[in-house]
Amino acid sequence: MSCGNRLAALGIPKISGMVNSWRTIWQTPMAWIWGCVNARGCSIFWVSVFESLVLLLPRRTRWLKRYIKKLYRYARDENVDLWSLDECHFQQHGTRCVMWVPPEETDPILLHAPTRKSVALFGAVNLHFGQLVAQFHSAFDGITFQVFLQTLLRHRRRGRRLIVALDNAPYHHARSLAPFLEKHRKVLKLLFLPPYSPDLNPIERVWKLTRRLCTHNQYFPQLQDLVTAVSNQMKLWQRPNNILVKLCGII
Repeated sequence: MSCGNRLAALGIPKISGMVNSWRTIWQTPMAWIWGCVNARGCSIFWVSVFESLVLLLPRRTRWLKRYIKKLYRYARDENVDLWSLDECHFQQHGTRCVMWVPPEETDPILLHAPTRKSVALFGAVNLHFGQLVAQFHSAFDGITFQVFLQTLLRHRRRGRRLIVALDNAPYHHARSLAPFLEKHRKVLKLLFLPPYSPDLNPIERVWKLTRRLCTHNQYFPQLQDLVTAVSNQMKLWQRPNNILVKLCGII
């Protein structure tokens, strides 16, 4: 039975999309279901209930619940330093959003840098204290990722094990990392997110807030201006702070 027929059998109406389309949407009384349908059958379905994402298929649901329980267990463990890690690009042309302007400005102008240059950085936030560790790199690969992990290990508290929640980017699984991870296996563990679940990574909220504070409706004539703006914001969060604790807290 195809995915569409399965949902139809449950009395869930389809409100947009075609049978053979890439994106199809159904509506339930409590949620929106987003899925992929093709001629060969079904792919992954997601149920979005308010701000939570839950996988619809039973096996995927169990996988997600196991991960969340494991994350809560580490968060409550006094012998663990729990960090959330991710990478991010910030574009020189900035980001655009709706904003208030003085009523006397009838034709407001916002300059836009005509370039696609960007800066890239690794970042990790301590979910207990809100401390942020960030490091700029020209590229993301196994080598730069190992360099950042070495930096992160310097922030490990004495007697604590470092647990790092991160996504499944290819360079996070690089073979070149195996000797390093084996050497530090007693003090460092990588906790990989379930596939296609970036919303479970708390540091994504930090990137969103950083863009709002640093790049929304901002003009950067030079790339260094963008680097300076982002660096200054990162420095404010280098020490434990309540802003990121409230933003990224999971317990």
